Amino acid sequence: MRYTFFVFIFFLATIVSAQTENITAAKELAQRVIPTYANKIKFENISASSEKDVFEIESANKNIVIKGNSVNAMAVGLNYYLRNYCHTDISWYRNEKPVLPLTVPVIQGKIRKESRCSERFFLNYCTFGYTMTWWQWSDWQWFIDWMALNGINMPLAITGQEAIWYKVWKKFGLTDDQIRSYFTGPAYLPWHRMSNIDHWDGPLPHSWLNNQLELQKKIVRRERELGMKPVLPAFAGHVPELLKTKYPNAKITSLGDWSGFSNKYDSYFLDPFDSLFKPIQRAFLDEQTKAFGTNHIYGTDPFNEVTPPSWEPSYLADVSKIIYSSMTETDPAAEWLQMGWIFYNQKDHWTNERIKAYLDAVPQGKMSILDYFCDNTEVWKLTDSFYGQPYIWCYLGNFGGNTMMSGNLKEVERRMENTFVNGGNNMKGVGSTTEGFGVNPIMYEYVFDKAWSHGPVDVEKWVSSWSERRYGRKNDTVSKAWDILLNTTYSGSAGLGRATLTNARPGLAGHNSWTTNPAINYDNKDLLKAWQLLSEIKGSPPSVYYYDVVDVGRQVLGNYFSVLRDRFTGCYNKKDLAGLKRNGDAMLALLNDMDRLLATNQNCLLGDWIETARELGVNEKEKNYYEEDARKIITVWGEPGRHLTDYANRSLAGLTKTYYRGRWKLFVDDVEKSLQDSRAFNDSAFAKKLTDFEDQWTKGKEKYASKPLGDCMVISRMLINKYATEIENGKQPVVPGN
Repeated sequence: MRYTFFVFIFFLATIVSAQTENITAAKELAQRVIPTYANKIKFENISASSEKDVFEIESANKNIVIKGNSVNAMAVGLNYYLRNYCHTDISWYRNEKPVLPLTVPVIQGKIRKESRCSERFFLNYCTFGYTMTWWQWSDWQWFIDWMALNGINMPLAITGQEAIWYKVWKKFGLTDDQIRSYFTGPAYLPWHRMSNIDHWDGPLPHSWLNNQLELQKKIVRRERELGMKPVLPAFAGHVPELLKTKYPNAKITSLGDWSGFSNKYDSYFLDPFDSLFKPIQRAFLDEQTKAFGTNHIYGTDPFNEVTPPSWEPSYLADVSKIIYSSMTETDPAAEWLQMGWIFYNQKDHWTNERIKAYLDAVPQGKMSILDYFCDNTEVWKLTDSFYGQPYIWCYLGNFGGNTMMSGNLKEVERRMENTFVNGGNNMKGVGSTTEGFGVNPIMYEYVFDKAWSHGPVDVEKWVSSWSERRYGRKNDTVSKAWDILLNTTYSGSAGLGRATLTNARPGLAGHNSWTTNPAINYDNKDLLKAWQLLSEIKGSPPSVYYYDVVDVGRQVLGNYFSVLRDRFTGCYNKKDLAGLKRNGDAMLALLNDMDRLLATNQNCLLGDWIETARELGVNEKEKNYYEEDARKIITVWGEPGRHLTDYANRSLAGLTKTYYRGRWKLFVDDVEKSLQDSRAFNDSAFAKKLTDFEDQWTKGKEKYASKPLGDCMVISRMLINKYATEIENGKQPVVPGN
């Protein structure tokens, strides 16, 4: 009896301790995000009737009281108050600080909200290359707070794993040079982790390993403080080719070339049936747990964009069984989180029979699937809801960090609501798998807000509320602008290869493959009107509002560039040299103007991207190495002239003026010269010249501004005056499909 009593007391003390920690973490979050209000916000614990989170907010004794059953719920409650009562938006950019009313707004009555699902996932392996490569703790700290405020409780946490693998491969007999040369350059580590490429842009410096190891410790500690369950990696079979020199009988095979890379960058796969597989898994999980702890959820993704050794359903089932058992033999509580991207990306091979065999091989509830690209294809509908395994509905929305205003809010609402109603009891959450963020914030905040809805959401009202907090108060002009945006840029689906023609490799017709810009389903004159409305505002609205002005203006100018290019081509076809020169000059002038607009915003600067990369270097050699890595990933991507050039294109000040405009100037000059010489423009000769230019640019050391230049509103109004008449009287951009 006495033993039972002490067990009960211990159990009670544990609960009280956890509740105290929740309140402390919530208070510290408020202090970091809204320090001027923090002493007016009180947090308390409440119980929930189910596994789903719940919060309550109300005013009491001149304070705002926020209650939640978890610190994550408390954070969402805080964000609900800031959005709906303070009319402020907490941006995912740490430089965009919220603007709060001078007096703390009062809540009438009590607000209570319960989450509609238990899991809210965020991130993609690729995000760690396209967005987060050069982040330091100050960036991560703000971002983790943003995730908490938006209710995310299952973030992908793959930073620092190379330091763990370094220790593992040392145990298995490889040398320092062999291991660091096996890794890729920093920006390319996501694709190394996904077994796509080895060696490219390596070897990885020791200082990088040490820096990222310590950074990951801080990341997972803070995520857990805020009620999140970090998803850590596990071994899926990817090994160094040189492991064969130590274990000549091991079944190690090449996974083949990936995205046009030379075969010297191939990745290698250890057959899960090989006796070496489980010892490697154990060594990795042991080392990782010692360094980072564990929440027992592991992202494990064999065969991502590569071909398995066999497509036989029985083979795929056996692979699945062995990977799962290799995890549970080290961590009996292990759960497997699998990217559903493979089922979409290789849908011709991943038949239902093969998917079912692969999923059924793991006990029900022990493997969860990220339905990765639901804004395009909802795989749950094609697989009988993943044959009973839990799954998470995910919005992808952006590939490579492309700077394109796009996303279909109303269609996302329809799909999410339908999944909540008809997706089966094993639908356990929502999430986003964006490859790069920083663009289209409205889409991602909407997706995570939907996790707290109960029934359909009125999208028009939601966007009206969004516009209110972007400006800081209700404003009819801003509301009209956002109504236009809802029915133009945010009425068509996002997708792969999205960019305006400004960012494409130059040509007389069409777009480059990674800047295809599928048919714009709106009139650019309507988007111009939204830009004009946003630019009419006087005074000093919040900095998030300035980002919108720049983003809309950039999109309008980018759309109009297609008109100028097509006029240029028309003049070439008619052998009109004067018209050719006039339109060529106009194209180059527009690129200068776009760069000038982008330069007014901290979040649109190439200089910031490069400077943050250089800051991680411990000496000049490393700084130069990181800079070249940073330049490559957003331009040529891989080997010169290969398949992925421009995949990660984005509109940044400095990049637009020197790289994109540089390419278009080469093109304009060559086409003009060919017309002057009465000869046809030579595409193949120009392509060679273009590849040389791109390669040289990645090796450059030019300095770019890392702080904003100019007044966003003044420059925006000036450009509207310059281009409005032309756009209003011009033609629709000519795009594929029109």
